[in-house]
Amino acid sequence: MLANGLISEAIPPLNYLDTIQRVLDRMDEFRVSHLPVLDDGAYLGILSDDDLIEIADYSISIKDADLRFNRVFIDQYQHIYDVIQVFSESHLSVLAVLDENRSYLGVISINTIIEHLGKIAAIKEPGGIIVLEMDSKNSSLGHIAQIIESENAQILSSYITSYLDSTRTEITIKVNRTDISGILSSLGRYGYNILATYNNIKEDSGATDRYDQLMNYLSI
Repeated sequence: MLANGLISEAIPPLNYLDTIQRVLDRMDEFRVSHLPVLDDGAYLGILSDDDLIEIADYSISIKDADLRFNRVFIDQYQHIYDVIQVFSESHLSVLAVLDENRSYLGVISINTIIEHLGKIAAIKEPGGIIVLEMDSKNSSLGHIAQIIESENAQILSSYITSYLDSTRTEITIKVNRTDISGILSSLGRYGYNILATYNNIKEDSGATDRYDQLMNYLSI
């Protein structure tokens, strides 16, 4: 997924001659804290609601307010992972997308990113989640995938969490099975340190059985 496929057509840019009141109305309408500003079609940058706090007269234009803009943007052919990184670093609610000529194409909203991130991480897909702790020098997703596939399962998504000043790495894996007891046993045999599991139907059913037993006992 590239940046140009994430553009939100619902959020229009501001004009350099728009009033501060119009800026605030637009931000409230689209529930964002930032909006791009264009001057005769040319991208000037991103305007933040924080920049408007000290303005007393909302009838003046953006131009007359002499505001500074955040010039951050993303190229239309950059990957969604690059988009996520820029969002993380800039703390913006929208991000401008430009073409190779630096012409404005539109904006990506943080809500759109969250929606697509859910698809990438297979959040809506049923399955079990396994968190492994490994030494970063010995982490091999290929070997882990082989173990999981040997249990007739597949990896739906995975991501790695690294820690500064440490060789410790956490690998979070989502598989297409909720009964992951066999996978856990196989990983354990190969010496993998399992930090946590989620949506494991075997664990859930045990908790359900204990709950049912308690309810039966209380009914006596």
